[in-house]
Amino acid sequence: MPKVDPMMGDAIMSTIAVDVGGTFTDAIYIDDEGKLRVTKVPTTTLNPALGVIDSIKKSKGLNEVEEVLHATTIATNSILGQINLELPRVALITTKGFRDIIEIGRQNRPKLYDAFFTKPRPFVPRELRYEVNERTTYEGKVLKGIDEDEINDIANDMVEKGIVSIAVSFLNSYANNENERRTKELLQDHFSFITISSDVSPEPREYERTSTAIINALLQPIVSSYISSLTSSLSGLRSPRFSIMSSAGGLINPEEAIERPVQLIESGPAAGAIAALELSKLLGIKNVIGFDMGGTTAKASSIINNEIEIVDEYEVGGESHHGRIAKGSGYPIRFPFIDLAEVSAGGGTIIWRDKAGGLNVGPISVGAEPGPASYGRGGDKPTITDANLAIGRLGGNLAGGQIKLRKGLAISALKVLGEPTEVSLQALELINLEMARAVRLVTVERGLDPSLFTIMAFGGAGPMHATYLAEEIGVKSIVIPPEPGLFSALGLLLADSKFEARKAFPRDLEQAFSELEAKLREKLGDIDEFLRYVDVRYEGQGYELRLQVTSLDRHEIEKEFEELHKRTYGFTLSIPIEVVSARVFAIKKRKKVGLGEAREDGVKSPSGYREAIIRDHWEEVPIYRREGYLKDSQLKVQRL
Repeated sequence: MPKVDPMMGDAIMSTIAVDVGGTFTDAIYIDDEGKLRVTKVPTTTLNPALGVIDSIKKSKGLNEVEEVLHATTIATNSILGQINLELPRVALITTKGFRDIIEIGRQNRPKLYDAFFTKPRPFVPRELRYEVNERTTYEGKVLKGIDEDEINDIANDMVEKGIVSIAVSFLNSYANNENERRTKELLQDHFSFITISSDVSPEPREYERTSTAIINALLQPIVSSYISSLTSSLSGLRSPRFSIMSSAGGLINPEEAIERPVQLIESGPAAGAIAALELSKLLGIKNVIGFDMGGTTAKASSIINNEIEIVDEYEVGGESHHGRIAKGSGYPIRFPFIDLAEVSAGGGTIIWRDKAGGLNVGPISVGAEPGPASYGRGGDKPTITDANLAIGRLGGNLAGGQIKLRKGLAISALKVLGEPTEVSLQALELINLEMARAVRLVTVERGLDPSLFTIMAFGGAGPMHATYLAEEIGVKSIVIPPEPGLFSALGLLLADSKFEARKAFPRDLEQAFSELEAKLREKLGDIDEFLRYVDVRYEGQGYELRLQVTSLDRHEIEKEFEELHKRTYGFTLSIPIEVVSARVFAIKKRKKVGLGEAREDGVKSPSGYREAIIRDHWEEVPIYRREGYLKDSQLKVQRL
């Protein structure tokens, strides 16, 4: 196991990172001797906090914990109904005449020719949507303020109906949130959880802003309870500091997570993408495809010129079609997310035959319990793990020997579908094609040539499928990072703290940036770096393109926008541009674990041999231990 630099600070030595995946919960830390230590336990899907605490308790050699870094699935799984809790009763207060906006939504039809398609059920039923006689213009002028007696009457009615959390979304509040602010002040006497839309999504597009506010209100009590439970359980470990990975790829504090939990939707996958970004910088590789294949899903992200791609909208709970979320099938959220394509393709993905006898893989996974048939925990459904084991591509152990795989059970499960070897090869080919589609979504469909990228493969199953994926999409180089099965957890140790603020339609760009930065300083204290962005479009366009601001010169912004528009859409227009929003990310840099240097140390003898199908026939394949090829591999801290 690699050792750290003896000059490493206590901040790293006493930090543990825990990532909750669909199948395993991973913990990674540096022990008192400076060695990297890892722990893998099954994810407790119905109560994920139990798995987090279990992973920390089982982390041998850890005497004291002063900081816990966490990537969680609590937000997504709550909305998808995958954990054992009842969703809180949420109410919506909105402008008179607009209470049905969350049902009207957009005219997107994810299934164009499905006459029986129904939109997602609103989280707030119509009887819990309250209308207020207020009005603000699109320019921010308040035509009619709120009636305090009306708000108090609504509050009393909500108390009687057992409302736990409230979303407030008024028309044009992104231009002036005076009415939303006053409504929140009045409601605070009655309720602990109140979300106003201008706090979570201060942007135009009424439907998306209202949906974001409702999802935030839904998650606030859940995330608050989860964090409270975790911190209470961790109090026996010296009351550690606690940070959580956001969907934008930065660590946030518990207060920010509770205030705006919508940013935790893609917490876990974001940690893996950040790990790929940081390692690509260390290796001097500019263009990388992050390929994360775990037990339940496979995720692809793209890193271009050592910059990770960020998008502004995500549909939680939506239907995925070959890695692409079908617009209109879920609940839209307007918040920064790392651009990820995700498919139901993992080690636990079930192999099955349809009524016509055709072989299929997914989208259902067996999860951590009972797991694949080869786990010997009572599962009888054949999975991708069983297929890899049956043809020798996978050995007899997983999770560092914590899980013993039984080849006989795998073959028995596969026999139900046909000849085990043939079924395994067909299933693996199908799942590789499915994952290739996800990679094309973040490359080819963005106008990028995959052959110019390097695949960085991680997750428990990623390295095993990387070569087949590279052949399919034309990639010529692959990087397998250290501890690939726990790489997302390692990403937490490589991440900075990152907080976001934005302002719609700024009249004075310099003033807007100054106000946003002052707001973040007041909230967070010392900031190491601010990153400025603008969302720009031609006047009259429906959607925007994002630019990082290096100069406030209007002509420079116009030039950069037109170049980006040309690259994205293939044309430009002779129309004035407008800045739809100004956005600032505040970065608080942290001491990080460095991955040091690893040098090849001569040719080693194989540690053993195993029969496996590599192409289309069985071969006696030599097995090499990775650590046997590393010399002076050290983890080091980056002094900031």
